[in-house]
Amino acid sequence: MLNYRGRSAAALAAMVTAASVGLAVPGQAQPSDGVIGLAQRVAILTGPDSINSTDIRHQVKATDLGIMWFDEKGRTLTAFGDTFGKGWVGPGAGSGDPVRLDWRSNTLARSSDQNPFDGISYDDFADDRPGHAKELLPSMKKDHVEISTIPTGGVNVHGRNYLAYMSVRNFGEPGHWTTNYSGLAYSDDGGQNWVDIPSARRQNTPNYDDPFQMTSFTKQGDYVYAFSTPNGRFGSARVARVQQDHVLDLGAYEYWTGKSWSKGSPSIAAPVVSAPVGEISVLYNDKLNAWMMMYLDEVQHAIVLRLAPSPTGPWSIEIPVATASQYPYLYGGFLYPGSDGTDVFFTMTQYDKYNVSLMRLGLPPGVLPSLAQIPQLPTPVR
Repeated sequence: MLNYRGRSAAALAAMVTAASVGLAVPGQAQPSDGVIGLAQRVAILTGPDSINSTDIRHQVKATDLGIMWFDEKGRTLTAFGDTFGKGWVGPGAGSGDPVRLDWRSNTLARSSDQNPFDGISYDDFADDRPGHAKELLPSMKKDHVEISTIPTGGVNVHGRNYLAYMSVRNFGEPGHWTTNYSGLAYSDDGGQNWVDIPSARRQNTPNYDDPFQMTSFTKQGDYVYAFSTPNGRFGSARVARVQQDHVLDLGAYEYWTGKSWSKGSPSIAAPVVSAPVGEISVLYNDKLNAWMMMYLDEVQHAIVLRLAPSPTGPWSIEIPVATASQYPYLYGGFLYPGSDGTDVFFTMTQYDKYNVSLMRLGLPPGVLPSLAQIPQLPTPVR
């Protein structure tokens, strides 16, 4: 991270602390024991205790992530990671026979519900038979070969849905895993069927440190922005951009080098937020005229939010929005695309329960003035 700890960052920290007594000092590496985040649970979205009864209606008894974007019809599409049916008993993700567990590496829900204040009700899932959510992209389900293909981001451009995913080779210690490559697929039928594009894969390096292995998309202006990290939750975040009609063309991407947008190898991309950054989610907030970035900070054991005046930064210090002391085994932090102004919604997973909740964050008064004080980087060179 380019760690901006100047006067404006201190002002933002003070405002957030005043709004929520007991917050950890933002930006400091410390556990979240006793720390109270700003967000509250709105509803459980998946599983037996959910408002959607996904275990009965779609054979989704347990799942995680919940990466959201709007399609051209205004529906919310939500991509989930490893998903399990009747054979799942928990806690955590299932392990064992894929057939017994009804293990699908990824699933997708669709919703026309535009009122997140009482949760998000799903119309349906992409299915392979009535009442059974399908696996969108297959995986080998073989450890140290390809154990899963897990979504990392989604976006709709001119009626076509794009899904970024990672081919996971192996899961190691908590927060650590290795990937074979990051991939891209598209759907022209509302997410029902997906076409994987081998030419759009970013192969990992022999040292498993390629910086664009876990990619999240967001649209703004003429561009789709791709925010990404290496595999696992302990790398830095970088950003690339591409003209909206060229999402599948890796040669068309420009990388922020710290000084300008330039085409070339992903290795030229400079960190915009330094480690540790977990799975990332970014949106532009029209009412605040600010960019929002959310992810899990494994060191703080908290889902955190940062704000910035541009996609390249400078990004504010971390604001803890949900912590492990409140929600044990939490991860995620995927922004709802309709979040605007000071009402910010996001999905959160708790690993022991292995299901997804919708959370609501009310940004404290004063965030916008303090954001305006963050020094601007030079205008990007095109």
